[in-house]
Amino acid sequence: MQKRTLGQNLEVSALGLGCMSMSALYGPPADKGEMINLIRTAHDRGVTLFDTAESYGPFANEELVGEALQPIRDRVVIATKFGFDIDLETGERRGGTNSRPEHVKRVAEACLKRLRTNHIDLFYQHRVDPDVPIEDVAGAVKELIVEGKVKHFGMSEAGIQTIRRAHAVQPISAVQSEYSLFWRGPEAELLPTLEELGIGFVPFSPLGAGFLTGKIDENTKFDSTDFRNNVPRFSPEARKANMVLVDMIKAAAERKGATPAQVALAWLLAQKPWIVPIPGTTKLHRLDENLGAVNVELTESDLKQIDEVASRLSLEGARLPEAALKMTGL
Repeated sequence: MQKRTLGQNLEVSALGLGCMSMSALYGPPADKGEMINLIRTAHDRGVTLFDTAESYGPFANEELVGEALQPIRDRVVIATKFGFDIDLETGERRGGTNSRPEHVKRVAEACLKRLRTNHIDLFYQHRVDPDVPIEDVAGAVKELIVEGKVKHFGMSEAGIQTIRRAHAVQPISAVQSEYSLFWRGPEAELLPTLEELGIGFVPFSPLGAGFLTGKIDENTKFDSTDFRNNVPRFSPEARKANMVLVDMIKAAAERKGATPAQVALAWLLAQKPWIVPIPGTTKLHRLDENLGAVNVELTESDLKQIDEVASRLSLEGARLPEAALKMTGL
C-alpha cells in the first residue's frame, strides 16, 4: 500500500478505513466478530489509518476498533473525535455540541479506555462548537499533546477562518470533510487553504455514501435506521436525476478496466498527494475492491475528460438535512 503524509509528519496509508458504518447510521450494527476480522484484514492489506468517533454508537464503534486493533496497536494510526454533547457515563445524546476544554479532556480519557491505548494518534473536533472559542479548543488539545495522550490535532467540517485560528494555536495535521465527485464543495476555498497551511485532507463519504458505486438507484430501499432516508440527495427523485453522474463514472471505469468505486477513489487520490480518503464498508469483497483503487492510474487525459463531463452536470439534492448542514462550516 502506498503511503501519504498528513500535515508535517503523520504518515498513513493512501487509503484509510472509515469504521462508522460497522456500528451506526447505515442500518443495524454489523456482526462484531466479522467486523473485527474485516478491520484486521484491512491492516493485512496495508491499511494503517482507522477512523472512528465517540458518537458512533455512541461508544460502540470505538470499543470495536479498540478491540480489533489492540494486537497491532503499534502499527496503526487511530483517529477519533470529540465535540458532541454526549453523557460520558450513559452515552445519552443531549443534542448539540460540547467542546468546552474540561469536557474535551474528559472525552479524551474515555476514548483512551475504549480504544485500549495510551494515546490517540489523531483527535478531531467533530463539529465546531459555536459557544466555545476555537482557540480554547485548540489549547485544550495542545495540552493533551504535551501530556502525550494525543499525537495530532484534527478538525471536521470546519470553515477556513476557524481552521486558520485553530492552526495558529496548535498546528492541525488533518481536516476531514465530505468530498467526492458527488460533492465537490471543498474545491472552492478549503483545499487551497489546506495547501497553503500544509494541512492534510481526509475525505469522508468518498463514494458519495455508496451512490458512486453504481449499486444504488431510484428503487433502492434503505433500512429504516439508515440516515440516507433523511438526506435530500437520496430521495428517489434525486437519485433518478443524479444517475447521469454514475453513468459517467461507469463509462470511465469500463475504459480503465476498473469498477465505478475504484475510479471514484482514484479520482480523489489524483487530486492532491496529501488527500487520504476513508471509504467505509462492512463487506470483505468491498474492502478489496476499494483498496484496488490505488492501482488505478488516471491520466491527465482521463481526469480532464471526467471533469469536462462532470462540470456540465447539475446534481439535485442537498448533501445533508438542513439541521445538519447548519453545523458545518462548508
